[in-house]
Amino acid sequence: MTGYAVETRETASGTLTIEIKSVNSRFLDLQFRVNDDLRAVEPVLREAIMGRVTRGKLECRLSFGRRVAAGKAQALNASLLADLTRLQNDIRQHFSDAQPLSVNDLLRWPGVIEEAELGQDNLAAEVAATMAKAMEAFVSSRAREGDALASMLIARIDAMDAIVQRITPLIPQVIAQFQQKAVERLQEALGLVHTNGANGNNGSQTLSREEALERIRQEVTIYGIRIDVSEELSRMTAHLSETRHILKKGGQVGKRLDFMMQELNREANTLGSKAAVKELADASMALKLLIEQMREQVQNLE
Repeated sequence: MTGYAVETRETASGTLTIEIKSVNSRFLDLQFRVNDDLRAVEPVLREAIMGRVTRGKLECRLSFGRRVAAGKAQALNASLLADLTRLQNDIRQHFSDAQPLSVNDLLRWPGVIEEAELGQDNLAAEVAATMAKAMEAFVSSRAREGDALASMLIARIDAMDAIVQRITPLIPQVIAQFQQKAVERLQEALGLVHTNGANGNNGSQTLSREEALERIRQEVTIYGIRIDVSEELSRMTAHLSETRHILKKGGQVGKRLDFMMQELNREANTLGSKAAVKELADASMALKLLIEQMREQVQNLE
C-alpha cells in the first residue's frame, strides 16, 4: 500500500525531520536515508516501522538541521581551522600547484562554524518521539487507502456473486439437455451395432435391449457427473462470503486474502474446464478477470 507522512520537531539543538513514504509491495522492504552522524538512531526507526507495517517498499528519511550554539553569535572553530591550515600546508609541500581552500570552502566545511551539540541519548529520545507521531500519520494515510481498496474489492465480490447467481439455475438445464442428446446418440450408435449384427457381420457383437439401456444409463451418468459444476459454484459462493467477511473484519488481511484468491481462481478454472455451453465458458472468463483484478490489489494489503 502507498502512504506518506512527514513530521518535524524543534529541539534545543536543531530541527529534526522524519519523512516516510511507501509504494506497493508484497513484502516489507525498508530503505533508510540517514546521515552518517545519525546512523546510531537507525535501529529506533527500524523498530518503530516493523512494529506497525508488514508490507510495502518503504523509505524513511531522517534529517537534522543543527542550530548555532545557544547564547552565542556564529563563531569559528579555531582548532579545526588550525588543523585544516596545517594539512593544507603539508599537501602543498608535495603538490605546489594545488589550489588553496577558499573562504567559501572553509565556511562550508563541516564543523568550522560551531554548532550546538546533541548527545546520543537525547537524540534517540527526540527521534523516537518524532517517529511515533510520523508513524501515526503514516498508518492513517494507509488506512484511508485501505478503505478505498476494500470498497473496490467488495464491488468485485458483488459482481462475482451476480455471475454465480445467474449461471446456477442453468446447470440442471444444461445437464438435462446434454443427457438427452447423449441418449439419442448412444441409441443411434447401439442401433447400428444391432443392424450390423443382423446382416451377418461377425465382427460386431450384438447387445440385448436391456444391455443397451444399461450401457446408455452408465454413459449418461458419467457424462452428467463430468459436466456438473454445482459443487464448484457452491464452493465459490462460500469463498466469496468468506472474502467479504475478512474484509469487513479488518486487521492484517493480506495473506488471508491471498489464499482466498487462490481458491477462487481454482474454482473458476474448474468451471471453465467443465463448461459445456458458451454461457458457462463466458462466466468462467468473467470470473477469472475479476479475480485477477482483485489479486493485484490484495497483494498490496496488509
